Amino acid sequence: MDKKLLDERDAARRVDDVTSALERLAGTFEDEEELSVVLQRVCQQVVHAVPDAEIASITLLRDGAPYTATATGDSAHRIDQAQYEAGQGPCLEAARTGELQRVKVAEAAQQWPEFAAAAAESAVLGYLCAPLFVDREYHGSLNLYDTGGNSFGALDAALLELYTTAAEAALRSARRHQAARETTAQLSAALTSRAVIDQAKGILMALHRIPADDAFELLVNASQEQNVKLREVAQDFVTSALAAPDRP
Repeated sequence: MDKKLLDERDAARRVDDVTSALERLAGTFEDEEELSVVLQRVCQQVVHAVPDAEIASITLLRDGAPYTATATGDSAHRIDQAQYEAGQGPCLEAARTGELQRVKVAEAAQQWPEFAAAAAESAVLGYLCAPLFVDREYHGSLNLYDTGGNSFGALDAALLELYTTAAEAALRSARRHQAARETTAQLSAALTSRAVIDQAKGILMALHRIPADDAFELLVNASQEQNVKLREVAQDFVTSALAAPDRP
């Protein structure tokens, strides 16, 4: 069969693979899942989007320090860790420069000798790492490792860039939902605290026939003397007041 026709069929198959992976990823927009879950999905599905990839991981930078947020297996963790310990390698290069890295083992040995020496027993033959940016807190790289000897080509790089663009959108959506849930929880806690403090003030005002400001000052003084948060002082006082027997 004509080689050109074979290449065209292979390209079409690869495009179909990445399209299917993107369709599965699109479901995360509707699920409103935790960010960590979406990261896991991205990592698991990218090996279907780029067929020559056998293992994958996601590196994130926290205050400049890299860590593996999720991976398809222990081997990916080990390769990532070798880069972190050496302070060099394709995933760190992608994360720090914002540029996709497509490198064979021989090239890696020349470019990052310390990492290449540490990763020599990993059986990885090629690296393909794309920068991944969600926001300032969550950014790093999406890493693919080839152990089958297929070697990543230009089409693999293009498919990974396409997939990463969609993954970033899904992760940003998950990040917004997570931030909204956290804000809602904080507001709920603040409203609960305010209600308890107001209740304690009301009881003090009734017991001592004092104005609201004086009642609040009593609570503040008790908080400082006991070295306990104002909300906890108010809650303890309300609980004690409600448990006390009625006065004649």
